[in-house]
Amino acid sequence: MSQALESLLDLLDLERIEQDIFRGRSRSAVVPRVFGGQVAAQALVAAGRTVPEDRPAHSLHAYFLRPGDPDAPIVYEVDRLRDGRSFTTRRVVAVQHGKPIFTLSASFQRYEDGLEHQAPMPPAPDPATLPTSADRLRGYPHLPAETVERFLEARAAVDLRHVDHPPYGAYGSPREPRSQVWFRTDGKLADDPLLHVVLATYVSDMTLLDSVLLAHGRGGWAVGDVVGASLDHAMWFHRPFRADEWLLYDQQSPSASGGRGLGQARIYTQDGRLALTVIQEGVVRVPREH
Repeated sequence: MSQALESLLDLLDLERIEQDIFRGRSRSAVVPRVFGGQVAAQALVAAGRTVPEDRPAHSLHAYFLRPGDPDAPIVYEVDRLRDGRSFTTRRVVAVQHGKPIFTLSASFQRYEDGLEHQAPMPPAPDPATLPTSADRLRGYPHLPAETVERFLEARAAVDLRHVDHPPYGAYGSPREPRSQVWFRTDGKLADDPLLHVVLATYVSDMTLLDSVLLAHGRGGWAVGDVVGASLDHAMWFHRPFRADEWLLYDQQSPSASGGRGLGQARIYTQDGRLALTVIQEGVVRVPREH
């Protein structure tokens, strides 16, 4: 296991300060606020620690309310909304400086057999044939060295490989609003289903809105031709998976309007099983010229 992954797991290991109240820390991100994937993952940890181990998460729905302060702790307050025979529901509010910055509702289900079908996995190259994030980022001479290093530091715990150029790598002309990324953690994880779900939640916020930028030939926050932030995030966990094994993040954007862009995605295991569905909307604005 890499030191970066150990550091990330430590970040996600919340301190319990009351029965249903937890406290988490933050770390630097690409933008000067708490990374949305971090607060979503920590909130899911808080919820999951109040649920029996035989009930894995099957969905979450979240809203980003305020930018998080990376220099202040985050307190996660869990409400036990329902404990049914098959389903358990939790609501989590993340608080900083006395105000909510994020809310999450998560549902957990006891395993049961049922009907089975899935959308087929789209074609994608073998991740072993793709350049690493470091190789890609350091190959773009237009990106400042400081920006490249911030990206690499923020994503050091994850081996993330783009199938094609990300928005900040090749921009200026619109492309199909679709992107594919392979990812896995940079090291093996324990056999804890909640941990794998939490790590996938963390990574899911890294690239989903990129497809919005592709449709308009924008490079994104790395080059400063848009400003934005996550607004809401929803995930459905369909089948068991491991976040330390390759997962294909197949992303597209069906719409952008009103200063907002929508991204939707499916995440597949390398052997073709549909593991997750993700939908996210974010603020995507073109900076005004003065």
